[in-house]
Amino acid sequence: MRDQIVVEAEGLSKVYSVALKEPGFRGTLRHLFRRQYRLIEAVQKVSFQIRAGEVVGFLGPNGAGKTTTLKMLSGLIHPSAGRVCVAGQVPFRRETSFLQKITLVMGQKQQLLWDLPALDSLKINAAVYEISDVEFRYRVGELSEMLSLQDKLNQPIRKLSLGERMKAELLAALLHRPSVLFLDEPTLGLDVNAQVSVRDFLREYNQCYGATVLLTSHYMADITALCQRVMVIDAGQLIYDGSLEGLLDRFAPYREIKLELAAPQPREILQAYGEIESIEGPSVRFCVRREKMTQAVSHILANLDVLDLSVTDPPIEEVIGRVFKAGNVS
Repeated sequence: MRDQIVVEAEGLSKVYSVALKEPGFRGTLRHLFRRQYRLIEAVQKVSFQIRAGEVVGFLGPNGAGKTTTLKMLSGLIHPSAGRVCVAGQVPFRRETSFLQKITLVMGQKQQLLWDLPALDSLKINAAVYEISDVEFRYRVGELSEMLSLQDKLNQPIRKLSLGERMKAELLAALLHRPSVLFLDEPTLGLDVNAQVSVRDFLREYNQCYGATVLLTSHYMADITALCQRVMVIDAGQLIYDGSLEGLLDRFAPYREIKLELAAPQPREILQAYGEIESIEGPSVRFCVRREKMTQAVSHILANLDVLDLSVTDPPIEEVIGRVFKAGNVS
């Protein structure tokens, strides 16, 4: 079952036609009678496969094409070209059997009714998905316990904290027990504790039900905590698909040396030991290529009065930034 391909995209593309308008009255008239358009390639020939039970991180800067791709996979928009198959079905046909297998959660959107208790909205979802009363009570009890929401479901949504609202949104989105989860920034705007809680829930749901998850997030802690595989998209093109460790090895051919000196030193002296990332008094951070690490450390210890020294990999956020700067690399 784990070897089964659940999500497959081949040459997936989406092109939008956007009307152009010049400023002023003349531009308005021209826009009205002789409208011109330009084409925007939001997604360009993206291909990948995701197997059953995988949790895959989908990374990219704003406007890279992440949300557009998720919308095509969930059937909200029709691709301009290419082929897509999710759970053995064509998403944009929006057949009932397909909708019962998937869910799309967008951190900046909400489906629960603002003035009603969450439980009332959940009953509506149960009716839509034809979930029996007995099964409804069981699933709500199970998911609310996993999310620590047992005592919040009878409160109006507007009275819940942001973290509690996000948990309630997840409960609603998973009430029909989908096997494929498309999650677009599910921890957006949440505090650290709420983020950890949501991550723990998603991990538990994946382990309990073998759900396949495609997750976008700007919080790298979400990716490192949940995903062993990542895909990176930039300017509509898929530029990396592989393990998180492979991403570090490929786009971070350097390591960091962090120093605590006995006394601050001028930048002119320090720059002889490596590329300086930051200087804060006696604390210095260098960037050094991996193959030169031993030589650099020996040079530092021989010539500087060092109180403490550590060597680490660069933060994953910096590695992702370098990926985006590198562009489309094979």
